[in-house]
Amino acid sequence: MLKIENLHAEIDGKEILKGLSLEVNAGEIHAIMGPNGAGKSTLGYVLGGRPGYEVTAGSITFNGEDLLDKEPHERAAAGVFLGFQYPVEIPGVSNVQFLRESLNAQRAQRDEKPLSGAEFLKLARAQADALGLQQDMLKRPVNVGFSGGEKKRNEMVQMGIIDPAFAILDETDSGLDIDALRIVGDGINRIMRRPDKAVLLITHYQRLLDYVKPDRVHVLADGRITRSGGPELALQLEREGYAEVAA
Repeated sequence: MLKIENLHAEIDGKEILKGLSLEVNAGEIHAIMGPNGAGKSTLGYVLGGRPGYEVTAGSITFNGEDLLDKEPHERAAAGVFLGFQYPVEIPGVSNVQFLRESLNAQRAQRDEKPLSGAEFLKLARAQADALGLQQDMLKRPVNVGFSGGEKKRNEMVQMGIIDPAFAILDETDSGLDIDALRIVGDGINRIMRRPDKAVLLITHYQRLLDYVKPDRVHVLADGRITRSGGPELALQLEREGYAEVAA
């Protein structure tokens, strides 16, 4: 589904990714772990097409197509979803308005009919209920006044509504208490653990992986994948830290 070869990327003239290669197949969940400053978030931003991140070498293909040739909205319409470590607040724009416009814009890109207001509300309410997000939060401005856990659950509601083929989740476990972590983990499994979907989980800790079992774990250090393994690698990192494993 996703193939990255010898990826080099920089921001403000500073090289962050230094020859990263990675392949994720449909039906798989891969975890990216590594020390601060290793390039984990940069990888997510490059995949999502965030402005300011310049790819200087290498390639990324998604379902056989050149991802780097696509604008961010085209990547989203193709099925790529980027979840942020710190979900942004959008004052003055309600969750319902934001999500309906986002979904229908993607459907238009794929030559699909837009959902009616009633169809969308039924979908949004079902996703909110599944993630324990109160219905009135759908009417509130996007993430404004939400706690950290509510923002992450709201982001999972967004993912459930958009229903992407490939999700990049950047430290989704950041700031979550035990109950919220379980709810978010269950949401990822419910929405994304399917034969035709894949997930790239960017995390520092094993705790999210207790709920979302990865097929592969990769260590990203100094802009490269330095080691890959099964779920046991995350446990080793938890015990030993990155110094012994990331070199």
